[in-house]
Amino acid sequence: MTVAQAAGARGTFRQAAADYVSLTKPGIVSLLVATALAAMIAAAHGRPPLLAVLAVLVGGSLAAGGAHAINCWFDRDIDALMTRTRRRPIPEGRIPAWHALAIGVGFNVFAFWLLAAYANLLAAGLTLLATLIYVFVYTIWLKRATPQNIVIGGAAGAIPPLVGWAAVTGRLDLTAISLFLVIFLWTPPHFWALAQMVARDYREAGVPMMPVVRSDAFTKRQSFGYAIATVAVSLVPFFTGAVGPVYLAGAIGLGAGLLAVTGLDLKGRRWTAALFAYSIGYMALLFAFLALGAVL
Repeated sequence: MTVAQAAGARGTFRQAAADYVSLTKPGIVSLLVATALAAMIAAAHGRPPLLAVLAVLVGGSLAAGGAHAINCWFDRDIDALMTRTRRRPIPEGRIPAWHALAIGVGFNVFAFWLLAAYANLLAAGLTLLATLIYVFVYTIWLKRATPQNIVIGGAAGAIPPLVGWAAVTGRLDLTAISLFLVIFLWTPPHFWALAQMVARDYREAGVPMMPVVRSDAFTKRQSFGYAIATVAVSLVPFFTGAVGPVYLAGAIGLGAGLLAVTGLDLKGRRWTAALFAYSIGYMALLFAFLALGAVL
């Protein structure tokens, strides 16, 4: 093999590896796992058991990544129609579609075993439930049927804090439920901001996202209502005694920012991209304050 051929082979391998990793949507997975880890720290009021942490980090990543791979398998037809997704490896034919399905199922089977063995059965069951909601409720049933798809299906992305809490305590309580609700209520304004920016894609693919079937103005008003509910629920962990004033201050400050940018978005589309970007930072920082507030 010549030097050029060796370099070409390495480049092909790297491209293939990158394609398979992209099926799992690692950017989204990292945020989901971070919320689970923060919930573990809050539940333990400090340092959670190391084996449980490793099980949640690895098992949670595999389960979420596997669910995303199954989503890529099922949505390959509409992904090929959308500018944002048509370059993904399955629509372009760089990966056989069945590979994504096999990876998704295999990852979730292993994740369930790992969490059941090294955390507990409740954490494993909740992780599997998140995958089932994402695949069967959101991807297969609701995404192509109703503009409420992301509202109901968003429950899947709100389960990781429950997994983290259950892995430490073996149960769920009001604090854990409030963390679930924070993400559940945050999802519509976050995702609808993206949907407004790529509404043409969804329209051409026949996906009834809220900005496609209703007006931008209606979507923005709905988003503002969900933002108010998100901020209100985010204060619950302080009042249950799970975290201290550091978290409360962070939640109030971040919540004020979320309400401000969501309110500004009501005035025009020029704030929509800012809302989408801020919503990601809001969630990451809120759970960082959750962990910090529990420790302090």
